[in-house]
Amino acid sequence: MNIESSDVFAGDDDGLQRLWTPHRMVYLNKADDRNGCAFCVAPERSDEDGLIVFRGEHAYVIVNLYPYNSGHLMVCPNRHVSTYDLATPEEVAEIGALTQKAMRVLTAVIGCAGFNLGMNQGEVAGAGIHEHLHQHIVPRWPNDSNFFPIIAKTKAMPRLLGEIRELLSQHWSVES
Repeated sequence: MNIESSDVFAGDDDGLQRLWTPHRMVYLNKADDRNGCAFCVAPERSDEDGLIVFRGEHAYVIVNLYPYNSGHLMVCPNRHVSTYDLATPEEVAEIGALTQKAMRVLTAVIGCAGFNLGMNQGEVAGAGIHEHLHQHIVPRWPNDSNFFPIIAKTKAMPRLLGEIRELLSQHWSVES
């Protein structure tokens, strides 16, 4: 990993630092290496194997295999659709409702203090899997950022993915 000052680039200094993270290409390329769409394959597996927390009529909730924080979830439509504008009104409504429910469950179960929500749509927008729409729900806590990912290429994750899936799944029907 290498950090470069903007004053070494040709042209006008834009004041930005560049953090080169070529190790992320392994994650980005995995979407292309899979046998089919990861978000279409996951629902074909058991909840445990697919890391699925909840299955709805038009969408489902899944634990992110490459989480930014413990409890990082995604809500995906069942149908293979690439962008939000192509989703049906029913899919949009259920994605929204499941996002709200996931936020309530995460708050109650793991005690997070806030969330980052987002959809990166299209490869140029940073979507690791751009062929299948998905909404990220990233739980946040005070001081949950540190230098490990940058300096040591290490992310401290206090819980295993299967443990998080089981815990959230058990509490899904309890939370309203």
